[in-house]
Amino acid sequence: MAALFLGMNANAARMDMVDVSNNNGYMSTAEYVSMRNEFGVKALTVKISEGTTFKDGYAASNIANGQAAGLYVNGYHFAHYKTKAQAIAEADYAGQAAKAAGLPVGAVLATDVEAKEQGILSQATNDRNNAAFMKEIQKFGYRADIYTSGSWANNKMTIKGKTGWVAGYPFVPAGKQWYTNNNAWQWSGSAHFRISYGGFDVSQLYTNYYTAGQKSTVKPTNKDAVKANNQEANKNTSKPSNSAKWVKESKTYALKTAVKLRTGVSTSSSVITILPAGSTVKTNQAIIKGGYRWVRQPRFNGYGYLATGPASNTLEYVKSGAAHTYYTVKSGDSWWTIAQRNGLSMTTLARQNGKTIYTTIYPGQRLVVR
Repeated sequence: MAALFLGMNANAARMDMVDVSNNNGYMSTAEYVSMRNEFGVKALTVKISEGTTFKDGYAASNIANGQAAGLYVNGYHFAHYKTKAQAIAEADYAGQAAKAAGLPVGAVLATDVEAKEQGILSQATNDRNNAAFMKEIQKFGYRADIYTSGSWANNKMTIKGKTGWVAGYPFVPAGKQWYTNNNAWQWSGSAHFRISYGGFDVSQLYTNYYTAGQKSTVKPTNKDAVKANNQEANKNTSKPSNSAKWVKESKTYALKTAVKLRTGVSTSSSVITILPAGSTVKTNQAIIKGGYRWVRQPRFNGYGYLATGPASNTLEYVKSGAAHTYYTVKSGDSWWTIAQRNGLSMTTLARQNGKTIYTTIYPGQRLVVR
């Protein structure tokens, strides 16, 4: 929900909940830990989908990294429906996307109602459509809510007490509260955190609706969360020297430790995802010089780069004579996360296993990744 942040101090209102989407790019566990420890953030609400054609590509990593940081994790769907039938179809699409991304059972999956399609509808029609979405989304094990602006809450739909996540700007002076009868009040759309880029939607919670009911939220200690997110195969591998040359290397490896897959050949490059121990990496080029080792992984939309350190430290060669390389599904995995780790599209990964991206996968299940 876009709006201007009028230069208020970050502590002017509580930052209980943060809204993230693909617009924020990849968010690490360490960033979410910082939000929690330095600003008191309790909950994260992740964009899952939009209409019936868009699934947020960062939903799975936001959910997993938010949980690893000890945050309650919820989701929202950006609505475009104009009829009851369309609302139900969008709820089904959102529910399936949320399951695939790993949103935990019992989390809130709100409908974000602010598009021009709803702006031309009557209040009664919006109420009917929102009710249909909310009823349908509960079939997936999620709790429902409505996310909208203050003006829309007052004029274009009915937001009853203890229902609704409402955005209202600008900030109200201390001592005066807005929308305290609702679950949450979003008071800024461009907040900044110490180790993250700006532009975050932040909300104050008035009920425990967004921090209750989840059955699988992981809450490790701060020390464990930071350690898991920052684990690098070789802490000194910042960037190969200019004299290091790429060589052809068509090999498949299994990672012994977790390694960050990056967009470029530097540890300051953006992180695409974190490949956990046991992941397979098929390379086509490598740099090996002075103990430093970078490998290049072909991906369905380009290349990914890994600083792996000496081969004896992080990589275990997989013989090319094997017919396939398999990955064993772990708790919290989804089609998206497994595809990202192995340089595939979700569709390709599912198809080579005789499934679709809507097929449920279970821990212990073996999938062909190469």
